[in-house]
Amino acid sequence: MNYLYDLLDVAIYSCLGIVLMLAGNFLIDLIIPCSFPEEIKKGNQAVGFVSAGTFVGIGILLRAAIYSAPAEAVKETLLTGLLGSVIYFLTGILFFMLGYLVIRYFNRQYNLNDEIGSGNTAAGIMVAGIFAGLAILISGVIM
Repeated sequence: MNYLYDLLDVAIYSCLGIVLMLAGNFLIDLIIPCSFPEEIKKGNQAVGFVSAGTFVGIGILLRAAIYSAPAEAVKETLLTGLLGSVIYFLTGILFFMLGYLVIRYFNRQYNLNDEIGSGNTAAGIMVAGIFAGLAILISGVIM
């Protein structure tokens, strides 16, 4: 019978994860002034890497929120777990955005927004790395 509850948890957290990943990608799209859906249709690999970094980073954060030691120590309700996941998502996406803006501010040799918008793959990989690195850092604090 526990398997049924575990499968239900997997379904609920997976749905929440998909919604939060889409929300995170939308929010990141707000600070990088090019339309992610349009750029993906054009084959803009830089935007693809930025989106991938967002999805991977949010996945890392949610895993840490779900797996965190305090959550294991205290019998929590599903609602509490979902709320914690949303709070860590909001914290993470805030720092993704701040990290991007700080890097963009201090790196004045080129305009990161323009480079991503024009399809510079290296810029997209760099931003994906920023998001993945921040997610690993934040998840270490959560766990």
